[in-house]
Amino acid sequence: MNSQFELKGEFIALCDLLKTTGIADSGGQGKAFVANGIVMVDGKTELRKTAKIRVGQVVECFDNRITVTSAA
Repeated sequence: MNSQFELKGEFIALCDLLKTTGIADSGGQGKAFVANGIVMVDGKTELRKTAKIRVGQVVECFDNRITVTSAA
């Protein structure tokens, strides 16, 4: 599923993005997804749970693809 996330600030932590978009039920589950190598950022596996996700980046987890856009 392709979707967009409108970023209101400079960045969002990866685990928070997963929780906010409903991919993960909680921040802890989001961190587990990242730790298990399930999450990709811009086509590369991301293992940093609190990686700063910024406008223009694409996050993929399971069948979900999230494009981060500016809320401005």
